Amino acid sequence: MRAPALHRTLRAFCLGAFRVLCAELEGGAELPFAFEEHGAVGRPPLYEYRALVRPFLEERATRLAKRDDARIALEELRREQAAAIFARAHAGARPSPDDALFASILLPLLVETAEICGGFDWDDQAFDRAYAKLERSLFGDGHSYAAVAPLVGISVGTQIELGDGIRVRVAAAGELARLWPEATGLLPQDFGREVDRLCVLELERALAPGSSEAPDAPGELADAVTALRLATAGPIAAGPVLFERLDWRPYGIRPVLPIAATQPGGEPTRLDSFRGRLAADLRTRLVAADADPELAEALDRWELSLFQAEPFRSEQLRESLAALLGGTDGLWAAAMRASVLLGESGRDRAALLQSLRGLVAGEGAGRSAEEAVRRGLVEALSHGDRSTLVESLDEALLGLRPRPAGFYAAQAS
Repeated sequence: MRAPALHRTLRAFCLGAFRVLCAELEGGAELPFAFEEHGAVGRPPLYEYRALVRPFLEERATRLAKRDDARIALEELRREQAAAIFARAHAGARPSPDDALFASILLPLLVETAEICGGFDWDDQAFDRAYAKLERSLFGDGHSYAAVAPLVGISVGTQIELGDGIRVRVAAAGELARLWPEATGLLPQDFGREVDRLCVLELERALAPGSSEAPDAPGELADAVTALRLATAGPIAAGPVLFERLDWRPYGIRPVLPIAATQPGGEPTRLDSFRGRLAADLRTRLVAADADPELAEALDRWELSLFQAEPFRSEQLRESLAALLGGTDGLWAAAMRASVLLGESGRDRAALLQSLRGLVAGEGAGRSAEEAVRRGLVEALSHGDRSTLVESLDEALLGLRPRPAGFYAAQAS
């Protein structure tokens, strides 16, 4: 046992809670049960009544948190540096450190003890098993963090890795409801029932011992959604919330950034391994926008165009193209550079320039112009240095060098 004082304090809290709950049951409160069948090949099925202690406890969590033994347990936890990361759990709209500690440590410990006991008949061994698991989480070699958000507008045949512990995969049946019973009311409509609403976007990461902050999951998953939209042109969105866990304990529920949580119009798409690799590469390169205001502007304008109707959609695309490739030369120069960058042949370049000239002239953006802006962003991110890319395009226009080979050109060769 690593922390005897903590063990005594948490045991007293759980004992006190059991006493209160037993008194409620004796006074007429009902503990719900589930009737479960366990089958085995060649054997008769076994049937089990299982006490549903989690919802019973969650309904009474606010009252249990106000008890003196809970206050003393929270004081002891605040003294433990190893519990600092749990004090920052996202429990509720505006959690205090005490709210976070109660939701991420005390309530799960109480639930696990009661589940091992099969109700509220106290068993020291049951508490010791649950407490030992908590100590391993607090004082172990680090923490296992994960954030999972529903993903819509896309389907996959196999798990697709996007790098840095971020992936797209098919959701396992009931995986969210097991840790977050309230998840059912927070999922997108028809999630789990439609082909393009079966996936999740997951961030999973090992945290070093002593870590006091969780990753910025909303920001990282929003970047992943942007990369997926760029790579596939699909109507992809995540959320509206993401579900966090720490060491397989519920850690919080947070909103996904609005631009990533809003689904654009369009037909659902399928993420294959090729476009998955492109999305993974783009996700890592999006950080370049932090040091390049024009690139950041181009990305923001393009993504905003996905949600707007005419004439605002075309105006956003014009601003995106100008920021991406116009520089001080304006929108006309951006159209010329984009046609050279994206066109594989003279005929292709002429057709692209024609569609972009309409956009430059203030006309509505057609499908070709919209695709050109998206592909231009992909090429600029893949190239890595946007200013050097613009210089190379100008030299290519003058016939001083071949047109720069970007991502799409490399795939065609």
